[in-house]
Amino acid sequence: MTGAATTSAPEVGIRSLLRIPDYRRLWTAQAISDLGDALTSLALLLVVNQLTGSTAALALMAIVLALPQVIFGVGAGALVDRWDRRRIMLVSDLTRAAIVLGFVLVRSEDDLWILYVLGFAQATVGTFFGPARTALTPHLVPAEGLLAANSLAQMTRLVAGVLGAAGAGFLVTAFGTAWPAFAIDSLTFLVSFALVLRISRSAGTITDAVAGREGVSGVLRDSFEGVRIAARSRLLAGSLLSAALVMLGLGAVNVLFVPLLVDVLEVPPAWFGAVELAQAISMILSALLVAALFNRARPTTVVIGSLAVVGVLVAVLGTVTAIWQLLLLMFLLGWAVSPAQAALVTIIQQGSSDAVRGRVASLFSVITGATSVLSMAFAGIAGDRWGVREVFFVAGLLGLASAAVAVVFFRGASLPARDEADLAADARSADAERLPAAGA
Repeated sequence: MTGAATTSAPEVGIRSLLRIPDYRRLWTAQAISDLGDALTSLALLLVVNQLTGSTAALALMAIVLALPQVIFGVGAGALVDRWDRRRIMLVSDLTRAAIVLGFVLVRSEDDLWILYVLGFAQATVGTFFGPARTALTPHLVPAEGLLAANSLAQMTRLVAGVLGAAGAGFLVTAFGTAWPAFAIDSLTFLVSFALVLRISRSAGTITDAVAGREGVSGVLRDSFEGVRIAARSRLLAGSLLSAALVMLGLGAVNVLFVPLLVDVLEVPPAWFGAVELAQAISMILSALLVAALFNRARPTTVVIGSLAVVGVLVAVLGTVTAIWQLLLLMFLLGWAVSPAQAALVTIIQQGSSDAVRGRVASLFSVITGATSVLSMAFAGIAGDRWGVREVFFVAGLLGLASAAVAVVFFRGASLPARDEADLAADARSADAERLPAAGA
């Protein structure tokens, strides 16, 4: 029965996905919201730099924005598995629209504390929105279309990031202040709210939801239950461990990339933009390729192959002697990073039941965020003691180790077919939203 379903499954590419009204609304809301997020992310750093000129203040801003995911991520996932996911996204959008407008109150260095408080609050609310969107997507997209949907989301996020950063720089330069960027970001949250509001109400309902325990202790116990569920699944445990290992290396690479460029290769810092662009272009193209062509690819195979390529290329980065070599390797690296990210999210969506999907998605973000922070903290010490090139080589070995871990954990494991409860939930929200037949 399962085999028959597999062979008769229609091709699910970008066109087919965007013909699903509810998914089209979710994707459009994400694109607009990501654009606003990119505007604000750079605008906040520009404001801090203008007011203080302090690298310590910039670092504190970055930490303030990163901490909520590490502190509240798993707990937020537990609440996402209790409440209507669609409603969580709506409340998150409205709340963040109001918070972002508060950034315009900062006029001098004395007001900087407002920026930190509101930045922390906005990032905290965001810890609910992300897992809610991840958990909602399988209600809108058939299983065979999830890899394509996650690749399209990855590509959209990258394009929005590039456009948003460019827009923030233009707005701050043109107006001499960051408030237009904050105002536009607030507006994007309202547009996202309007789009999510039009998604079918039944899509936010959790399939076979188990009543959560009351109180803070109940949320904590539900959170740890999500950890136990992930640990008992070879697919989920392998995905989490692989992601943690590769980020343990890539966090250090991100920190030491500038020293590699400026101190080791001895080229002007202006080349940094060209290197970033080379990787961004390849990540966008690879995400588009996966979304368009690889809808039948096994996510586990994509993860293993992509992580192995990442490991090799990062190790080779430590051997470069010319800027053209760096540009080439970063372009090649982007082709592996996007598929790995999209495939890992797909495994989390398909490898966890709807009742715990929010917790597993949040756990993934917490683990990758925490290992990345640890790696960045380690980078400074290791770079001074061993050398920049040596750290890149170690990071490459960690990438290869992550691929090996994936091979061990994924061997003999397969993504489960969508169960009857999931299919019933889809049927409830399928009015005028069924995929067209293959070839339509």
